[in-house]
Amino acid sequence: MAVKLTERQQQILELIRSEITRTGFPPTRAEIARALGFKSANAAEDHLKALARKGAIELTAGASRGIRLTGGSLAGAQHAGSLLGRASSAVTQLMVPLVGRVAAGNPILAAEHVEREVGIELALFSQTPDYLLRVRGLSMRDAGILDGDLLAVKKSPDARNGQIVVARIGEDVTVKRFARAGKRIELLPENPDFQPIIVTADDEFSIEGIAVGLIRNTPLH
Repeated sequence: MAVKLTERQQQILELIRSEITRTGFPPTRAEIARALGFKSANAAEDHLKALARKGAIELTAGASRGIRLTGGSLAGAQHAGSLLGRASSAVTQLMVPLVGRVAAGNPILAAEHVEREVGIELALFSQTPDYLLRVRGLSMRDAGILDGDLLAVKKSPDARNGQIVVARIGEDVTVKRFARAGKRIELLPENPDFQPIIVTADDEFSIEGIAVGLIRNTPLH
């Protein structure tokens, strides 16, 4: 029997689904509080913990966007789940290259970067990924993207504000949140220990793709 949610809990669950559909990632506690008129992020945290106790979501400790919809919640979201997966009875497999460390200046899908091909379930993603990129470092920790995770990426030269992208700046490839204001472009981390990258007119800059999914490749503690 399905667990009954309060009206407020249902509102929060719908907000989480909506944000995952719109940006690919769940909202922060502060964003939930702002959207629903709570006085503080602590109030949002209390509701999230209640949803977790009822099995509607899973929470990742220490990550501001560490909210994962469970199977039951995913089944109720027809379009949500671009990065957190989606329940599906039909399983379609696709083999995609797994890219490890990218050498400076070389194309991401160069043969020397591909560790192997990996079979994935297309039902996990709202868009079909072209490759998986092994995440290095913790600059996107608060988006729930951890060192060693596999980021599903769809090749695209363009991105919308707020999307998480794989970008090339100079000879380096990085995963960051894309932000554009007029001609100013910033690549934003999701960890206060890291500084934003400001793209200048002198930089060789390109977007390699947008994140469309995440496969957790490390144990949760």
